Parts: sequence; structure tokens; C-alpha cells
Amino acid sequence: MANRSDTKTRILDAAEKLFAERGFSETSLRLITSKAEVNLASVNYHFGSKKELIRAVLARYLDRFMPEASDAVVQLKQASEPSLNEIFSSLVKPLLELNKFKADGTRTFLQLLGRGYIESQGHLRWFITTHYGEHLSEFVKAVAESAPHIPPAEMFWRLHFTLGTVVFTMASADALTEIAEADFNEHNDIEAVIRKVIPYLAAGVAVPVTTQ
Repeated sequence: MANRSDTKTRILDAAEKLFAERGFSETSLRLITSKAEVNLASVNYHFGSKKELIRAVLARYLDRFMPEASDAVVQLKQASEPSLNEIFSSLVKPLLELNKFKADGTRTFLQLLGRGYIESQGHLRWFITTHYGEHLSEFVKAVAESAPHIPPAEMFWRLHFTLGTVVFTMASADALTEIAEADFNEHNDIEAVIRKVIPYLAAGVAVPVTTQ
């Protein structure tokens, strides 16, 4: 049993690293099995297909992040009528907790999440909304209530722009922090980068809709 568990973990770890670096489409099962030092039969035994492996890689993070994130939003709403800045800020701690699960877990999770959208992995969106829909709806509802002047269709776009901004920022975090240090003598860790982007996101989501 221990050997089976070790094999499954090796496959997940190898797939996670390759998916984050190369993307889902560009990472073959053969490449994953080579990095994990297992055979293809092991992947089929534990996961059945590449799609199921992709979902399992994300689930290791989502199972931890989604409940904590929705709990943070619910607690915030119970205490006050939160602003968008406060709602986004409530996600910082659950995101940073992922670093305790895996080294550099926060960045890896956001990169994987971004890959799912950039590469049109429709099955991943289905997986997230089906398995974590209740948690996701708490966040979306809180954002909508804090910006009631934004129509639902417009909010759909703005939340996706928000995700895109976060994914780009995390993917470029090393380069951005190096530039900030060289040009402005700023010293930022991953938490500082996340907190820098939150006011920008909140302002972008809440800006009034203009008609042309």
C-alpha cells in the first residue's frame, strides 16, 4: 500500500511541476512518466486518463484553498459589509497557506489555475464549478454585493480579467521583484506582491460601467 501511495505522489509531483512550467497541452504522459520514473501503466492505474491526472493535481490545492477562502469571506461578511479591497484581502492568508503544503505552493497553484483558463481546458472549469461551486459562489456573491452597480454580465468579464491579472503577476513575480529591487530599492516577498495587486483589482472591478 505504501509503495502505491509513493508512486501516486511521485506522479502528481512530476505532473504538477511540468504542467506549471510547460502547460497541460505541451506536457505528455510520456514526459510525466519519465520524470516520475514510473511506467505508463502506473498512471493509468492511479488516474485513468490525462484529464483525471490534471484534475487530481489541481485538487490537491483546491481541497485546501477553497474551503478556507470561502470561510474567510463568510466570516468577513458576518462582521461587516466588506469592501472589495477587504474581500480580496481575505484571500491572502488562504493563498499563503498553500506554501505550507508545498514549497512555492501559492505561485504554483495560481500558475496551474491560469493554465486551465489560458489553454481552454473546459473540463477543468467544469471540475471546479462542480466540485467547488458552493465555495466559489460565496466569493462571487460577496463581490457582487459589494459592487451592486456592476451588471452580472460585466462582472463575469471583470472577474476573469482579475484572474488573468493575478496569474500574470504570479508568473512574473520573480522578474518583477528583481526589477523593483534594482530600480526602486524595494524588497518584496510573495505576500507583498499579492497585497500590491489587490487595490488595483478592487478598483478595476468596481469602476462604473461607461456607455459609448
